[in-house]
Amino acid sequence: MKMSIYLPREDSFLIQIAVKDFAKGKVLDMGTGSGIQAVTAASNKNVKSVLGIDVNKKAIEYCRREVKNKKIKFAVSDLFSKVKGEFDTIIFNPPYLPADEYAPDIALIGGKKGYETVERFLDGAGKHLNETGVIILLFSSLTGREKIDELIGNNAFVFEQVQQKGVGLMETLHVYLIRKNDLLKKLEKLGLSDVRKLTKGHRGVIYTAKYKNKKVAVKVQRPDIQVKSLFREIACLKKLQKYKIGPKLLLAEKDFFVYEFVEGKFIEQFIEKASKTKIIAVLRNVMLQCRQLDKLHLTKEEMQNPYKHVIVGKKPVLIDFERCKYSPDPKNVTQFCQYLISGKIGRLLAKKGIKIDKTKVIKLAREYKHKSDEKNFREILREI
Repeated sequence: MKMSIYLPREDSFLIQIAVKDFAKGKVLDMGTGSGIQAVTAASNKNVKSVLGIDVNKKAIEYCRREVKNKKIKFAVSDLFSKVKGEFDTIIFNPPYLPADEYAPDIALIGGKKGYETVERFLDGAGKHLNETGVIILLFSSLTGREKIDELIGNNAFVFEQVQQKGVGLMETLHVYLIRKNDLLKKLEKLGLSDVRKLTKGHRGVIYTAKYKNKKVAVKVQRPDIQVKSLFREIACLKKLQKYKIGPKLLLAEKDFFVYEFVEGKFIEQFIEKASKTKIIAVLRNVMLQCRQLDKLHLTKEEMQNPYKHVIVGKKPVLIDFERCKYSPDPKNVTQFCQYLISGKIGRLLAKKGIKIDKTKVIKLAREYKHKSDEKNFREILREI
């Protein structure tokens, strides 16, 4: 792919408007090209310094030769690879077009789909943006606006559109002003970094992050769900820590909590690949954890179908306790019995040579339900 110096065009002049309005403090001009945004930012009295970077050595040579301003320095860098420190403003007019055999230019092509360069940029931007800093980002409707919005949210940023312009009949240019959201600001103050959205559940949103050089998970209450289960889940996890059930809880605040990230496979994925001996050991371990929950009069509520609630790594770990509640008649053991004799898991176990007597397990589960003592539980455990 060839590398040409990107000379000012419609997109350059559109993002330039936002740079004039919003650039402040210490500025990073990512993909500086001809240096137009660096010069524009430097002309703002609220800007103290500007660092213009570009992966294209020819562009940097051009800028160093043509741009004479004491506020501005230029350097070669592939996105943030050679960048150190934090900035009050990060400007990026990226290559944003989908791959096109007729335009194989790194200054234009953002990847196969068009958004890949923006994705890499947003993944690295958080650690280089001050708490109150702003990102000024331009992209095209050809990049995929919904995808850009998703990538921004995945990195715990919020945005507003500050400029928009139609180009020809089929394209629209957008300029976003992007900031860290309140959650990201709180997490960074607590020492977390590299925050990324992992998934959205029924009641919460899960992010991954780094904390004390370890991978962790952060669970946040979904703002669109009225059932507030976060306090209950935190209380449940705190109680279970001494029994080594659930992931290790590291931090807990009123609107989120942080716990050790559990590496491994979901239980059915594990069963598909593991040996008979290891499968039996894991099933017994999970059953013992269910028994402990019953003894504590806590019902987890998902053990009848725990496909995404048991992760097996070095050991099986129960996750997601948002529905966990006190119950005078807890059901964890009987629910897991129900799971083990269900059709899908039964077929998986049978392929591994593990046959569970459905009729006998039903009978033992009923006896356990009637009298949840250690003797009846051990009878169930013998059947696994």
